[in-house]
Amino acid sequence: MKTQVITQKIILGSSSIYRKELLQRLQIPFEAISPQVNENPLFNESPEETALRLAEAKAREVARIYPQALIIGSDQVATLGNYRLGKPLNYIRATEQLRLLKGKEVVFYTALCLLNSSTDRLQTCVIPYYVKFRQFNDQQIENYLLKEQPYHCAGSAKSEGLGIALIERMTGDDPNALIGLPLIALVDMLAREGVAVI
Repeated sequence: MKTQVITQKIILGSSSIYRKELLQRLQIPFEAISPQVNENPLFNESPEETALRLAEAKAREVARIYPQALIIGSDQVATLGNYRLGKPLNYIRATEQLRLLKGKEVVFYTALCLLNSSTDRLQTCVIPYYVKFRQFNDQQIENYLLKEQPYHCAGSAKSEGLGIALIERMTGDDPNALIGLPLIALVDMLAREGVAVI
């Protein structure tokens, strides 16, 4: 069996444990570094534009430290209509967020970029994922939050965990995008840089 030798380091520009876990599924060697990027949206910027700008900004920040690497940047913006959903960070905000979301559909825009810092070649995409929440009551919200405490998840529900019980349906091209890293698109991007995952 022939083993591929990856000549460039692969760097994940993220502090997210969820993105690290997703990238580990591809069974390729990588390092993770947390880039320091201001994540506030710009005036009149669409959710897709915000996610894409931040994904690229994270990759370019990491490129200053790793000038000869393949750098993965990713960012996600969740929206309910024109309202952007941030990470709740605590029980009270998560309760408010879930009350707002019950019976409604949220769109998660996950941007991905792969930057070859030695050639400055940049590949980007934005993958939307649609999540329709069930009708649930305050007791169910409380039960869920006490068990899973998803305070670092936009939308206050972890679809890969117990949060799936709050969801009526999910629609999109790559379920990994919802968790934070679109692996299907990433495999294609890596292949274009000469890295075959399998």
